[in-house]
Amino acid sequence: MNFPFFLAKRITLSGNRTFSKLIVRVTIGALTLAILAIIMAVAILRGFKGEITDKQRGFFGDVIILKNDRNDSYVNTPISLIKSQIQTLEADSNVINVYPFATKAGIMNVKGEVEGVLLKGIDQDYDQEFLSKTIIEGEPIDFKAENAENQLLISSLIANRLNLKVGDDFIMYFIQEPVRKRKFTIRGIYTTNSEELDKIYVIGSLSLIRKLNNLADNEVGGYEVRVKDFNQLAKTTQDVNDQLPIELYATNVVEQMPDIFNWLNMLDMNDNIIFVLMVVVAVINMISALLISILERSPMIGILKSLGMQNRKIRTVFLYNSLYLIGYGLLLGNFLAIALYFFQRSTHFFKLDPSVYYVSFVPMDISWLTVIWLNLALIFIALITLFIPSMLISRISPIKTIQFK
Repeated sequence: MNFPFFLAKRITLSGNRTFSKLIVRVTIGALTLAILAIIMAVAILRGFKGEITDKQRGFFGDVIILKNDRNDSYVNTPISLIKSQIQTLEADSNVINVYPFATKAGIMNVKGEVEGVLLKGIDQDYDQEFLSKTIIEGEPIDFKAENAENQLLISSLIANRLNLKVGDDFIMYFIQEPVRKRKFTIRGIYTTNSEELDKIYVIGSLSLIRKLNNLADNEVGGYEVRVKDFNQLAKTTQDVNDQLPIELYATNVVEQMPDIFNWLNMLDMNDNIIFVLMVVVAVINMISALLISILERSPMIGILKSLGMQNRKIRTVFLYNSLYLIGYGLLLGNFLAIALYFFQRSTHFFKLDPSVYYVSFVPMDISWLTVIWLNLALIFIALITLFIPSMLISRISPIKTIQFK
């Protein structure tokens, strides 16, 4: 029979507490708030980073193949890859697809109002799943329609600024020699909640840009490469570079948007700070509860010592008692955290200003494995820390404590 465990259970479940009752409740509350804050912080940080990263990946692709020149303009120098080269790239285990695209600067003219934009051209093979998720009015481009080259997706920011809606027509001018103009029909209105994207880009047909720039059927402005594992982005970028001819080079979305991704990486520091602060608060409360519990049970400790029980086993009794308090607090905290997590995921109740945070609600994302590891880490740190104050038991004198009132 495990006597320390038996005694700890009797003390915890049926023992009478006096002045330690309030401290125990405060300790359980502190542990509940600690694990709740830690899980929510990790879930919000991962959700936020995931949302922002998905926006950049969905709009620009993961790896971008461009001409290896000094062209810094919005219009990329034409390039082309033959079918066998594209198949070689797609043979990489981390590559999903390779999509061609091209860009061209234009000026929208709507009832005397003008707006400079960048037309991004895609073709019928382009995966429009991300664009479909961002569309708030209308539909994605229908490349099977006869007027596919005249269809356009614009952002809600541009639509509101120019007072446009789905189905409206307007003229866009392309500055070249000679100046060309085309009439477009708005097929859909999207929003990414990222002002850097929404105020510049409109989505149209790649074949139209080929005609405007007098490109051959196999010439494009660049290629977007979608990858399976974003954590292997740097390696995949290098692998793609190794397969390209000398006149081309591959970059990736992290290198293209360094400010955004450096900012996202800095957010990890906030997560670590919250974890440390919450663990410190929880441990301090646990130490207080342990010391008060030892003081309250001093007569019992003296009796056990006089009967020959070793200090190590007496310490084990109080560590078992502390483990019960930790488990009770973590149980409540995990229940509240998981309930709040699924509530926010299903309702998006807590909102954000999209002009500041790039998203309109508080995003959350966390795995069960992460929750388990956070709980185990908190339990481990708490028990290791509590072992030191439990050494106080060895200083207690049986003769003095048996008469303690």
